[in-house]
Amino acid sequence: MTAFTHFNEQGRAHMVDISEKKETQRTAVARSSIFVNKAIYEGITNQTMKKGDVLAVAQVAGIMAAKKTSDWIPMCHPLQLKGVNISFEWQITHDTYELKIEAFVKTKGSTGVEMEALTAASATALTIYDMCKALDKSMVIGQTYLLEKKGGKSGDYHRP
Repeated sequence: MTAFTHFNEQGRAHMVDISEKKETQRTAVARSSIFVNKAIYEGITNQTMKKGDVLAVAQVAGIMAAKKTSDWIPMCHPLQLKGVNISFEWQITHDTYELKIEAFVKTKGSTGVEMEALTAASATALTIYDMCKALDKSMVIGQTYLLEKKGGKSGDYHRP
């Protein structure tokens, strides 16, 4: 009926059968960002935010989100992740403070970890928003996208 893999022959949703797929090492890197004001930037970098160490809490949230992706995204398979890392980099231009978030996820299995990396990056950004919203609710979460993935039948992908 359709070329989409998450629909059965009746056009209804189903979880793809991956039992015959080869188990290989798979990695994915996703990025997101959050734009904050100067007060929040200074609070995060000086670790003076009332709710605590924003980046440490956000890292843990990102890792937890990667591990729970199949609870959030209906057709994702539960995966045994082998590694998750969340890293941050500030980009400051004029009066713009952007915190770039990178989520790396690794497993050895029959399906990829792209959704886990995207979920981790998203949850990290959302946690930063939550921890800083008392100072400013106008923060903007930036684009979230897959940067690269390695392994699996479809091969490697690198965003140009």
